[in-house]
Amino acid sequence: MFHIYVLQSEKDKSFYIGSTNDVDRRLVEHNCCRHKYTSTRKPWVLVYTEDFLTRGEAVKRERYLKGLKNKVYLKGIMGL
Repeated sequence: MFHIYVLQSEKDKSFYIGSTNDVDRRLVEHNCCRHKYTSTRKPWVLVYTEDFLTRGEAVKRERYLKGLKNKVYLKGIMGL
């Protein structure tokens, strides 16, 4: 099972979209490790996930969401 996930920074309320096969591990990595974008905006909280059977489907959805650059749409699918 693969997932796309949306994190929100508690520091500046920005969003981060990614895909993985282990959402819990990725959340820990974003909050503790040195990732260029996420390290300056931590702590991060998980606000949304979607599940997919294949990595290809998850990556396709991730790219679609990243391409939108639209916080209103993201908030709509997350119910915020």
